[in-house]
Amino acid sequence: MRIALYQGPAGPHAPEDNLARLEAWATQAAGQGADLVVFPEMFLSGYNIGAQAAAERAQPADGAGFKHVATTAQRLGIAIAYGYPEAGPDGAIYNAAQLVDSQGQRLLNYRKAHLFGGLDRAMFTPGDGRFVTAKLNGWNLGLLICYDVEFPEAVRHLALAGADLVLVPTANMVGFEFVADVTVRARAYENGCYLAYANYSGPEADLTYCGLSSLNQPDGTQQVLSATEEGLLFSVLAKDALAACRQASPYLLDLRNDLYGLPHPQSI
Repeated sequence: MRIALYQGPAGPHAPEDNLARLEAWATQAAGQGADLVVFPEMFLSGYNIGAQAAAERAQPADGAGFKHVATTAQRLGIAIAYGYPEAGPDGAIYNAAQLVDSQGQRLLNYRKAHLFGGLDRAMFTPGDGRFVTAKLNGWNLGLLICYDVEFPEAVRHLALAGADLVLVPTANMVGFEFVADVTVRARAYENGCYLAYANYSGPEADLTYCGLSSLNQPDGTQQVLSATEEGLLFSVLAKDALAACRQASPYLLDLRNDLYGLPHPQSI
């Protein structure tokens, strides 16, 4: 499977402007043979926008933003993962991400479980941590959002649920480059999976994002964009390479699940 990660500026743009940007970059990704393109956290609204704007721009999971993305995915024949503010049926606002397949069907809707600092907590209700996977083109995929990946338990639960690839839309800032450089590589290696980390670059209000979007291999190697680059990062995922890494480092098979109250691996 060939995937693309988009990295570029965030902005407090209107949702229709961000949908137009998503469509333009998805068109480029599809034109270069990608089966899946991943966009950063809260891509449809901007991230550092405050509680009032987050509430105003929030939409239901099946709202107008989803319908536009689904139509784009179907027209281009490419799967799309993107972040957005979700208006929950309970009235809460969630920091969410969706995975839509090339037929325009929603495969996953995930709500950020670990909220980062006052900025996140002022805007959102935390998700309930349903770490589930969905199948795309014969691969098992899971979703996390930004700070979630810094908790090893989150990625481990997805790996035990059979994830071959974990998608992480993010809005990681200057000062936290260690996460982009080291943490995500370690998560891929220790769980025997691929991990796609799609970040912003440049300023948004009083934040500056550190870029360094990456595709992390199950052997711990990393393809990465520069800190300031805008564009697409492409990578090809290979089942034989995945199997070889899992055989060489069988952490999930050797894990003493009984010691930690973890489920047994579903598909390794």
